[in-house]
Amino acid sequence: MIEGIDHELVSHWLKKEIPELSMPLSFSLIAGGHSNLTFHCEDSTGRSLVLRRPPLGEILNSAHDMVREHKIISSLKNTAVPVPETLGLCEDGSINGADFYTMDFVEGDVLNDSVISSSLSVDDKQSISRDVVEILCSLHAIDPDDVGLGDLGRKDSYLSRQIKRWVAQWNASKTHEIPEMEESCELLLQNLPEQIGSAIVHGDFRLGNMIVSGGHVRAVLDWELCTLGDPLADLGYVLNNWLTLEEVPEPGEGDQAPTAAGGFFSRDEFLDVYANKTGRDISKINYYRAFSHWRLAAIGQGVYKRYLVGAMGSERDVDLEKQKDSVSRRAAAALELLTTT
Repeated sequence: MIEGIDHELVSHWLKKEIPELSMPLSFSLIAGGHSNLTFHCEDSTGRSLVLRRPPLGEILNSAHDMVREHKIISSLKNTAVPVPETLGLCEDGSINGADFYTMDFVEGDVLNDSVISSSLSVDDKQSISRDVVEILCSLHAIDPDDVGLGDLGRKDSYLSRQIKRWVAQWNASKTHEIPEMEESCELLLQNLPEQIGSAIVHGDFRLGNMIVSGGHVRAVLDWELCTLGDPLADLGYVLNNWLTLEEVPEPGEGDQAPTAAGGFFSRDEFLDVYANKTGRDISKINYYRAFSHWRLAAIGQGVYKRYLVGAMGSERDVDLEKQKDSVSRRAAAALELLTTT
């Protein structure tokens, strides 16, 4: 049995929703991800699906909303942003103990680290780099109202709302004191830049949340943090994960960044493409990078606490001390950017 899946009830539900599936179904936990649980489902003919559900146990309010995530992916289907096709949404908690949804399985690789990305050719790294920045530009060019996402959230005051949200999440997940978190929060609020325009903001836009094959990005995944707001927050976030061989590894990243394998766009090249295609002012990008480090520290603390109390399931294995330390390093990285720029 797979923890997090009621095999009999979920199989019955899937067969009803997708009659062409051939029974029996098998389920396995897909490696990667520290929040919502993602499972691979395969029928007897080899057809593959993906199932997403919240983590096990108690979860924070407003987090892990499967209905919302399903709506976002479904709404982006006919845009320039590549997403898997959604296949069904279950809001009946009696089936699997929580809402879940299913989508097509997209063949390809997830570049979780530089070990995986080192096997790519330089040409593939360059074309993937261009895909990443152009997909980000395309996402930020979409009018949310045109795709039915105008009610996803408020369009203004994104940073102040995000800081308020993650302060609340930080306080709900805090297990120990990290002074850099409090100091960074104060500086972020004191130096809030003016938001120019609004867009659909992914919230976790990085290569580790994309499927690539043939030198191109085939799908963007993990939309649970998506909302409306300041597009430069996405840009600052992806830059924090975009390291090259010429750069000194930053706190929380090191050689785990896929781009550290070399051959990808530099940060400057990434910024140039984004600025030229969108026309946005990127002069305050280091503030957004600091905000992203701080927000990741708050998210990472939530992950740490969920592992600590066993909410991610017994099959998962994580170095708790390493996870705890990464939160502190993220907070310190945010404070450094805010006090040296």
